[in-house]
Amino acid sequence: MNTYYIITFFILGTILGSFYHVIGFRLPKGESILSPKHSYCESCKHPLGVLSLIPIFSYLFQGGKCRYCKERISLFYPFIELLTGALFAVSYYSFGLTPDLLISLSLVSLFSIVIVSDLNYLMIPDEVTFVTGMVISISIFFRDGFPTLLSSLGSGILLFLLMYGIMLFGDFLFKRESLGGADIKLMFIAGLVLKPILGMFVIFVSSVVALPVSILLYIVNKEKVIPFGPFIVFSILLLFFLKVDVGKLLSVFIKS
Repeated sequence: MNTYYIITFFILGTILGSFYHVIGFRLPKGESILSPKHSYCESCKHPLGVLSLIPIFSYLFQGGKCRYCKERISLFYPFIELLTGALFAVSYYSFGLTPDLLISLSLVSLFSIVIVSDLNYLMIPDEVTFVTGMVISISIFFRDGFPTLLSSLGSGILLFLLMYGIMLFGDFLFKRESLGGADIKLMFIAGLVLKPILGMFVIFVSSVVALPVSILLYIVNKEKVIPFGPFIVFSILLLFFLKVDVGKLLSVFIKS
């Protein structure tokens, strides 16, 4: 039965991953995610049929090309579908059918959309962050009650202000925009999900993960502007998956 649920969540994740790709592409351009209803080829704009919308398999069966114009389809499409499916499965495996599962699925959904929008447009739609925050807040309320929700909201505001202060310092130091406003809003999500102290580790973890990737992209493509949003959400998700105990974490640092 456990295997059945894991497979079910993987399939659900691949289907939603395809939809998240649409959200990540359309919202930053101001396009509706509901109109036109049909997905379309980015090259020829032809509406895609059912056979072209099967997650992962459509890409493989079509040889990575559009059925209509034969232009090559970006590998990014099946990557997001596969990534979302895998993380949905891991979410169920880690948390089972609990409120924490809904929090985890919300973070995975946010991660998938942020990867698409931030990598392609250096932008994270506020609507996505807002909806994620709402779903997580409702989950916390049903899991632990109103007092814990208030505490989590306070933690989110605290980390938001901390990141805002870092942005102001970075802007002053480098004489240009050092962080995007969307990145700061993501720290509210970090505080909402994690304790304040653990939430601050998000900044550290995301910076450590982003550094080698930034260096590699600069060497290969001379990329000077690297989207930081995906690294922030990845770090939140990683710490949430690991179920890090703040007390033990603090004791390690105190002993060292």
